[in-house]
Amino acid sequence: MTRIQSNMCSAGLIRLFPVVVAVALLVVFSSAQATINGISSGPSGFNLTASEGYISVGDGGSIYSWGYSAGGGTMQLPGPTLIVTEGDMVTVNLDNHLPASAGNVSIVFPGHQAASSGGVPGPLTQEAPPGGSVTYTFMASEPGTYQYHSGSQPDLQVEMGLYGALIVRPLATAAGCMPTPTTPAASAYNNASTCYDREYLFLLSEVDIDIHRAAELQAAGPGPIVLPPGAYHSEYWLLNGRTAPDTMAAASTPGSGLLPHQPYNAMTRMHPGDRLLMRVVGAGREMHPFHHHGNHARVLARDGRLLVSATDSNKLAGPLLFTIPSVPGSTTDAIFEWTGKDLGWDIYGHQSGDGSSCIPDANGYHSVTTDNNYREWCADHNRAIPVTLPDLSSLAFGGFWSGSPYLGYLGSLPPGEGGLNPDAGFSYMWHSHTEREMVNNDVFPGGMMTMLIVEAPWVTIP
Repeated sequence: MTRIQSNMCSAGLIRLFPVVVAVALLVVFSSAQATINGISSGPSGFNLTASEGYISVGDGGSIYSWGYSAGGGTMQLPGPTLIVTEGDMVTVNLDNHLPASAGNVSIVFPGHQAASSGGVPGPLTQEAPPGGSVTYTFMASEPGTYQYHSGSQPDLQVEMGLYGALIVRPLATAAGCMPTPTTPAASAYNNASTCYDREYLFLLSEVDIDIHRAAELQAAGPGPIVLPPGAYHSEYWLLNGRTAPDTMAAASTPGSGLLPHQPYNAMTRMHPGDRLLMRVVGAGREMHPFHHHGNHARVLARDGRLLVSATDSNKLAGPLLFTIPSVPGSTTDAIFEWTGKDLGWDIYGHQSGDGSSCIPDANGYHSVTTDNNYREWCADHNRAIPVTLPDLSSLAFGGFWSGSPYLGYLGSLPPGEGGLNPDAGFSYMWHSHTEREMVNNDVFPGGMMTMLIVEAPWVTIP
């Protein structure tokens, strides 16, 4: 069942988009990732390097940071998303190329028992000293979404950017999952209720600029780096290593594009009826309520463990949420769907006599998959919008308004408007529901925010 939210966030959305029009040239829908952008293991395992660099933030500034990179390449934040398969014996080789003042560096893999070789002993695990290396091995025994991060002085090193996501795919797709014309059948776990059509990563973290400045000033010294006194206070909030509006810019490979140290975007796209797998990772030290407009999401798992009924292991027991509480150090998997059900009007603008039809399946949705109203809620077929739309001269146009209330159709727009929505999708803001986290150092809009675009069935999503 689809419920459409109507709350104060919607009013904020209307005010927001005239401001965001300025970033139209940054948004490249053809580069959105419908699958997770990550790396697979090479013959010797994953080769990661810890090094320094600068990330960009949406207000035009740059911040000295640390991050992991693949094979000694460009430092990135977050680190490369590691993608493995259930049952794999995973090897991760870590080289420490950070300044000597940063001290030893390491990686821990929550949810996995990792053995290590080389390096020097540390409080949590073996560590790579400056200029040194260490190797970790573990069995990826359970599918799911996990994270990895430094286990050495985490109050400094995790804050500086030494973290990333780990995805363990099931050995086999659960029975009952169906492919789409463009994507193979897939499941997040060995359970048919976890089938999905598209997946996206949402890795949430934050930045205390005082810590990063202190590390930058002390980087060339003998160390160890001393943290500034006082309470932790974040000023920037990151989604996949970026702040809005950069979260909606094109994804890239490390070392290229507008954001060479921040290759992952968070621009989310789907068709009506798609099952969208949300992989939410809390990588910082603060809890972030990740709020997704448009519909609730069914929580599948937390920390890589399915939430199932105590009496029936095949029945999922996760809650339906409009806001996913992203807890530090934790992960959440959830399925989001959108069909237009219960809007009360025909989202495609069909009218009596136009030759269209809606043939309901057992669940009340259009059962034909070869025409342009796939997954229409048949009870609303031919229903007009139950309000009188205002005259164009009375409207405030934003970058995501297509000029038409109907999915996939462009209407009248003033010159220069609508540039963020070339395919006339329905747009929903996804963001932290801690409102101060929607700014870049107190400048609105920004921070932990992106968009979901529900595209018409005939629009190709890469």
